[in-house]
Amino acid sequence: MPGRPSACWKPRFKVRGGAVRWRLQRLSESMAMRTNSDSPQLVSQLRAAASSALDALISLQREDGHFCGELEGDSILQSEYLLMKWAISQENAKMADGRPGREVLAKITTYLRSQQRADGGWGQYPGSAADLSSTVKGYFALKLAGDDPTAPHMLRAAASVRAMGGAEHCNSFSNFYLAALGQIPWSAVPTIPPEVVYLPRWFFFHLSKVSAWSRTMILPLAIVSALRPTRSLTAAQGIDELFIDQRERKRLYARKGGSRIWRAIFGAVDSTLKIAESFGGSPWRARAIADSFAWIMRRASQDHPVPTRGLGAIFPPMVYIQIVMHALEIDRDDLRVIAAERDLDAFFIEEYGEIHLQPCFSPVWDTGIALYALNDCGLDARDTAAARAASWLVRKECVFHGDWQDHCAPATPAGGWFFEYENGWYPDCDDTAMVAMALMRTGGTAARAAAKRGVAWILAMQNDDGGWAAFDRTRDRPILECVPFADHNAMQDPSCPDITGRVLECLSCAGMRVGDPAVDRAIAYIESKQEAEGCFFGRWGVNYIYGTWQSVIGPIRCGVPRNSPWILRAGAWIRSIQQENGGFGESANSYIDPKLKGQGIATASQTAWAAMTLQEIFGPSDAGLVRALAWLAETQLTESDAACSERNPDGDPAGSWRETEFTGTGFPQVFYLRYHLYRLYFPLMALGRFLRSHGIQKVAGQSQESSSPVAGCVNAS
Repeated sequence: MPGRPSACWKPRFKVRGGAVRWRLQRLSESMAMRTNSDSPQLVSQLRAAASSALDALISLQREDGHFCGELEGDSILQSEYLLMKWAISQENAKMADGRPGREVLAKITTYLRSQQRADGGWGQYPGSAADLSSTVKGYFALKLAGDDPTAPHMLRAAASVRAMGGAEHCNSFSNFYLAALGQIPWSAVPTIPPEVVYLPRWFFFHLSKVSAWSRTMILPLAIVSALRPTRSLTAAQGIDELFIDQRERKRLYARKGGSRIWRAIFGAVDSTLKIAESFGGSPWRARAIADSFAWIMRRASQDHPVPTRGLGAIFPPMVYIQIVMHALEIDRDDLRVIAAERDLDAFFIEEYGEIHLQPCFSPVWDTGIALYALNDCGLDARDTAAARAASWLVRKECVFHGDWQDHCAPATPAGGWFFEYENGWYPDCDDTAMVAMALMRTGGTAARAAAKRGVAWILAMQNDDGGWAAFDRTRDRPILECVPFADHNAMQDPSCPDITGRVLECLSCAGMRVGDPAVDRAIAYIESKQEAEGCFFGRWGVNYIYGTWQSVIGPIRCGVPRNSPWILRAGAWIRSIQQENGGFGESANSYIDPKLKGQGIATASQTAWAAMTLQEIFGPSDAGLVRALAWLAETQLTESDAACSERNPDGDPAGSWRETEFTGTGFPQVFYLRYHLYRLYFPLMALGRFLRSHGIQKVAGQSQESSSPVAGCVNAS
């Protein structure tokens, strides 16, 4: 395999000085037109930028009409995959596709090694502090791969772990790996009895009351907790050197946060369960394991016709299902095992002789947003690119009654969209709102009919507090965040203002306005979540810039006056964080320290979010909006920029933007995402909206093809 480009390449998660100097030079070239939104020169520049971005986006459209950019996570995707292979004794076995496993794992290890920081640790995103659990898993995976513990990079990693308190303070999910590899006793891992599958519906910890992503993890962890599969390693392979307090190593780590009383109660419950486990659990243990596994398999689409590519279609449960099947001694040539391995290995991205993994695929999300950006540029069902994207989305409509129905009326019809290629059990409100409004704007009989069903489904999913959550109709249950294995900060899936705002934007496309009870309740919910500064928390994007953008546009489009005090406070906050160069940026550090709200390196995606917010509140003549859009135009990749690996480290087409920061959120303070299309379709969306406000109803790209409205193109099923 070819090696990495050596001329411009630098390790990931580092700011490239040359690229920064280049950007600053570009920014100084056109300051004169930054204050006049009606300047013909500015409008011409933004029109050219939009045309170039439109060409870039359409060039990335797949043959069947959809879009799917890379979804990048942090080092745990590599380290946990490697540890899983060791836990099930497959470190030297062939891969599901027949490739030599040792070679594949070596390529993953090489990538993991490249992610280590100068201080020895591994972090969650560029600019984050080292993360203890990530660093322990990174070190352990490298040591199992044969890295000498006395090598400088390993000594730095070990020192970093000890400086953060030692491996005995890893989070609970990491501890399951450490126990499965014999580094801590199972007494140091939260006990999850598989009998939870029998809990009555009224019980606070019934599976339907936890978040969808936790639901798909609980029963796999419960089976592992009950069977306690343990791989014996030699002393030389172990990580004794990472532990400081041997007593703490042997007992459950008492994490901080949440109610002290409830943490004490759940700690006592865990101790009681451990005593019961020492006697073999309940008389129904064997049946509970079997029923838990059946629940898992139904949702992994391996003995059920609902299309799903892996349990939950996301990395964590798809890893653990392999440990579960190994613990149950299911043969590796069993079709269920083969499918589980192939589904997970599909996340591989191989380049430069290395392999890294994605946490999942994002095609429905990417296609919905891309289509909405095309709509903002004036494209609809008469245009080939928009028609093909809409047709693909119509085919992806989810008509299965999954877990979401547990809290809805029995007669609630199915309808909606999931995030991934196939995840029939778990459509979500955010994707459904995004896709439905894009289909409504694109037009076509089938598209509008599917969107109408999506809107009906969304309305059925509104929570009692007026907001919307991601996957379920639910309510806030803070008690769930106190259970011993809830340290991923997302045991539940309550309403959040960003999803609620997007839903309102969708409802506005369907003609719903202030005065409708569902709309009024949602607006009241959003207003109640406003921070003192005027901004809003971003649950699914970084952070207060994302949350504020999402929280105000929907209400305004539903008829909330732009001069409402709470809307103006949101706009004032956005104005207050604009950087001198015109851009906007915010680091995920703001999830840890709220004093960092709205602070960070300017990025294309966050600048676009802020620009759209400014236009929605203050109109297209706002000086801050003009400066933000000028920043986007000035930092856009030209043909020569795109050809330089330093200016364009991801190899994007000309017309896109350079953005190495993580602006997507998986679990606040735990896991963040870098969507590789965010830096393209969101700026295009912002540019298109501005141009339409100046009478340019359609952006024309050089490669754009138009056609007459063809019903069959959008109506394809």
